[in-house]
Amino acid sequence: MAKTPTLRRGQRLPGNQRDKIGTELLRRYEQGRSVREICSETGYSIGRVRRLLQEAGVTFRARGGARSLS
Repeated sequence: MAKTPTLRRGQRLPGNQRDKIGTELLRRYEQGRSVREICSETGYSIGRVRRLLQEAGVTFRARGGARSLS
């Protein structure tokens, strides 16, 4: 897993770095990690992770995770 840079709250990223980080987060999401898991791994807020994923072209999964059929 590629290392993501530590960012302060409100710190902006240059365009090329945004693209690179967004691509890495998208890879993690497509491997099955949830947005919350990505937040935990990176220290980024949910809003930042969602924005970076959207900019990377994500198709979000339905909310809620696996459900029991019993």
